[in-house]
Amino acid sequence: MKYNPDKHHRRSIRLKGYDYSLIGAYFITICTKNRQCLFGEIIDDTMVLNDAGRVADNCWNNIPAHFPHVELDEWIIMPNHIHGIILITMHLNRDVVVGAKNFSPLPRPDIPDISDIRDIHDNHPRPRGTSKTIGSIVRGFKIGVTKWMRHNTDVYHVWHRNYWEHIIRNENELNKIRNYIRNNPLNWRNDKLNAH
Repeated sequence: MKYNPDKHHRRSIRLKGYDYSLIGAYFITICTKNRQCLFGEIIDDTMVLNDAGRVADNCWNNIPAHFPHVELDEWIIMPNHIHGIILITMHLNRDVVVGAKNFSPLPRPDIPDISDIRDIHDNHPRPRGTSKTIGSIVRGFKIGVTKWMRHNTDVYHVWHRNYWEHIIRNENELNKIRNYIRNNPLNWRNDKLNAH
């Protein structure tokens, strides 16, 4: 179907004007197409990965090999979605590297406070390329899993067309999200992403 701007209104769910290549911590959720359970199942409140789930886990684990400015925090592959925390440790326009202990966007003199999005946007215009943004990281992950699925299964459409992200603003929020991710299999029966 040819794109028609009068019919097809793809509204972005990203924060308008925000530079998604900025140093910080990001909580990412990626869902499968139609919430199909492609990656395994929950047995006795534990996620048991199948072959596709192990590939997805391996692709996620290898993100830093393709994006050296990124570190990974907590993540989990669920039957039909992935939750993960991605830490961008170097900004596109600056050679500021953040160590593993200083990953969240906490106030620092050499890094802008992300609590004021307008200030960040004014001081750091959006990069022209997107090779180091959260979007490019998610896209690369999706491509890796999709290639394997198309080659090894009869599943062609693997992913929901978008993803969800949340900018993590402080250590307390980071710890709450880590606990949420760790406990996701325990809460599977009541999970809103559980379509079955």
